[in-house]
Amino acid sequence: MERKDRPFDVIGQLAALRRYARSLVRNSDEAEDLVHDALVRAFEKRKSFRSGGNLRTWLLSILHNAHIDRLRQNRSLTRRHDEAAVEAEQSLPAGQEHAVRLQQVRDAFFDLPEEQREALHLVAIEDLSYQEAAQALGIPVGTLMSRISRARAHLREFEEKTPRVSHLRIIGGNGNESS
Repeated sequence: MERKDRPFDVIGQLAALRRYARSLVRNSDEAEDLVHDALVRAFEKRKSFRSGGNLRTWLLSILHNAHIDRLRQNRSLTRRHDEAAVEAEQSLPAGQEHAVRLQQVRDAFFDLPEEQREALHLVAIEDLSYQEAAQALGIPVGTLMSRISRARAHLREFEEKTPRVSHLRIIGGNGNESS
């Protein structure tokens, strides 16, 4: 029963909320979490509770909606995980030599000075035009081109000094290869 002096007394409704939550989720720990979520929502929405309304019905409705939201969230998460698993099954891990070489190239990229790495990333990885990349960095296009040229030169130098294990190559910047 609700007390007249405290129309928003949820403490008196905890037993009913817990029973209903346990019947929905069939697990006492999950039921407690569900009750907690419902009470947080109720507290946040307490101004929408009509004075003189049935608090128990209102809280049970909030609990039910919280449960439905959790089910939808779990289904969505399961679907995303299943789709990711299918993608993972279709891909093959790189051979050891390729994995080592990719790590070397990655390290060389991250060893670039920050301004060169930013410029090269925007153009080579994010596929921005020189104008778009320069605008994103707030620099003139010529400055961007200079940074990219220095970054590519550094990576070509790395490529020449490092023994080739795979068929990876750094492209762009020397006329013979496309950029």
